[in-house]
Amino acid sequence: MIFHVNVATSPLQTHRRFWVFSAAAGVVALTLLLGFGWHVLSMRRADSFFRSENDKIATETARLVDQREDLAHFFALPENSQLHDRAALINTIIDERSFNWTNMFMDMEKVLPVGVRVVSIEPSLVNGQAIVKLTIGALNNDAKLKFLRALEQSASFSNLQLTNVRTPAQDSHDDQVLLDLTVVYSKA
Repeated sequence: MIFHVNVATSPLQTHRRFWVFSAAAGVVALTLLLGFGWHVLSMRRADSFFRSENDKIATETARLVDQREDLAHFFALPENSQLHDRAALINTIIDERSFNWTNMFMDMEKVLPVGVRVVSIEPSLVNGQAIVKLTIGALNNDAKLKFLRALEQSASFSNLQLTNVRTPAQDSHDDQVLLDLTVVYSKA
């Protein structure tokens, strides 16, 4: 008969649990290494694409700046600046003739309440906008307020600036108050 006797001073230990956890940690670490490596590789590709696009844009910008400088030099020549001034004058004349002043006067008629009359009107075209300076005569304060409210609520007139309110002279056709104001006519 054979007896198995352990004569060791310490009991036998298996390292199976250590090797299993070490292998699992190694697999996780290898997976993370591959994932981060792929991420770094894709970021480098994106960065190189971004740099090449940035270089193309910088080259195009430099070309356009050079072209703009050439055009500015060309238009700065005396014979070309005279043509520019003449073209600006012709364009303002065309703009003034193409603006429909009749529509502006019809819209002004729509906002005038009873008891208010236009004493003087000075329309002018500035930067494509019709600036209208008005002097209005009103029979009473109620008519004056109705007119100001109508102008404020109008879709055609904006930027109302009341510059002066005064009492009229003796020959003012029964007007109790005169208003000087400026509006922008925006319905072209």
